[in-house]
Amino acid sequence: HARLARTGIAPLTADQGLALFDTVIADTLSDQPTTQIIASRWDTAALGTRADNGDPIPVVLRGLVRPARRHAAAQSTPAPTTGGGLAARLASVSESDARALLVDVVRGHVAAVLAHGSPDAIDTERAFSELGFDSLTAVELRNRLNNDTGLRLPATLVFDHPTVSQLAEYLHHTLAPAAPAPDEVLREALDRVAALVGADPDGRERVLAVLHGAMSRFGGDPGGAQVELDATSDEELFAFIDSQL
Repeated sequence: HARLARTGIAPLTADQGLALFDTVIADTLSDQPTTQIIASRWDTAALGTRADNGDPIPVVLRGLVRPARRHAAAQSTPAPTTGGGLAARLASVSESDARALLVDVVRGHVAAVLAHGSPDAIDTERAFSELGFDSLTAVELRNRLNNDTGLRLPATLVFDHPTVSQLAEYLHHTLAPAAPAPDEVLREALDRVAALVGADPDGRERVLAVLHGAMSRFGGDPGGAQVELDATSDEELFAFIDSQL
């Protein structure tokens, strides 16, 4: 009931249902019956809330939401959270904290979709099917995560990754930045050191001594790295270091 109410579908009383049934029968017996009839009751306030929150409204229902309200909402309502923000948060924390953050995000959405009062009620290792998910709740969770991550996740998401832990792990693999390659880290460090040495020529000998030690540590030949510092420009020095490493 809570899930349907969030989508804008309102419950029908028995009298309302019977009245709609009579309307359908009368239409069917008319000279020009309607091609398709859906007996339903819509909560326009809930539809307006969906529009205010940036949730997509089916085309056939958009006429039930006042255009002026949609326009005002666009001016006053902050944009929904996007994947850029979540990805930035993941990049700013350690790997263990990033995984914990994603578990909390998924648990929060699962709790909301299933109308639980608190995410703490969600067992992260229990299958979504056992928690009460069906095809509709699976799509709603997917849509929520699409909005949070900025990704276009498949409709089969909860079936492919059937627990909170597995789904969070999949999102971490998809969103978290890959660790840089060691040689990329070294080249970036050399670029920064080169800039510093340019402002401190006396530091070149100390830098070269450290690099000699590093070459020994990684199995290189420090003896082959001897250069005449006084006769070498900064550019030539670091080009030589780069070729040696």
